Amino acid sequence: MSQRPLKVGVVMDPIADLSYKKDTSLAMLWAAQDRGWSLHYMEQEDLFLRDGRAHARLRDLEVFRDPARWFALGEAMPRPLAELDVILMRKDPPVDAHFLNAVHLLGFAEREGVLVVNPTRALLECNEKLFAQQFPQCCAPTLVSCREEELRAFHAEHGDVILKPLDGMGGTGVFHVLPDGRNLGAIIEMLTERGTRQIMAQRYLPEIKAGDTRILLVDGEPVPYGLARVPMAGETRGNLAAGGQGITRELTDRDRWLIEQVQPMVREKGLMFVGLDVIGDYITEINVTSPTCVREIDDQRDTDIAAQLMDAILRRLAERRGG
Repeated sequence: MSQRPLKVGVVMDPIADLSYKKDTSLAMLWAAQDRGWSLHYMEQEDLFLRDGRAHARLRDLEVFRDPARWFALGEAMPRPLAELDVILMRKDPPVDAHFLNAVHLLGFAEREGVLVVNPTRALLECNEKLFAQQFPQCCAPTLVSCREEELRAFHAEHGDVILKPLDGMGGTGVFHVLPDGRNLGAIIEMLTERGTRQIMAQRYLPEIKAGDTRILLVDGEPVPYGLARVPMAGETRGNLAAGGQGITRELTDRDRWLIEQVQPMVREKGLMFVGLDVIGDYITEINVTSPTCVREIDDQRDTDIAAQLMDAILRRLAERRGG
């Protein structure tokens, strides 16, 4: 399918700071390198535009399955991104102005024929918490607002709610407000920055005690196992970054129904790697920036999800080239 080894770029957080034991981007890089593809590393700050063409200070990258030395980087060299075949956009949120500027710059590389995973238009359109709200039949009761009276009324209606920012990750800034409403005003004031920033309120789902399940879609098709991230005792957040424990489970009929609801739009937007977060019967988020949990599922179920993604990338490139 590929006439020559692919040139794969990756935009990510500093590779020296990643968690060797569980980093999903590292699994993707191993899978690409195993195919003989060359790897080219950049951080968000390395991207630049010159006369309408996207460039970056690229560094040749090798990766190793060695916890003592998992990467080697070459010298940084300014090069046009059009030299690459594929760019994996793996910069973690927050989706702030710097992130959005980087996505816009990658859009210039897309226009020159580079395959960006996930596509820049989808990254710009799909806020991870708001994207799920396009499927209200899949979501628990939800309010997005910056107005204190509306947020207080939602709490009064549902009694037990979760409040969270729209651009956080890893459970950062997530608050569980009980029916007594203790500290509700202070939480609203802090999260909304005194009524100037929209936040999300959702009815609390007690099923979180059994885990917040990450379900991965590769080119629209689900991995058959989800990772239930079970909160630590006394926590309401199942995120692994917040200390949750990851336990794989087979997908349920309800999971598959939820997947069927979102698949058409995921495919329409060209999203190649997506993570659904499911609590009980409901989707809480649809992650499109840098979904994780590949390594945990692979380790427990002997899957090779990153290899599936590389197969999907080859198919997408072949489709572009007319087969």
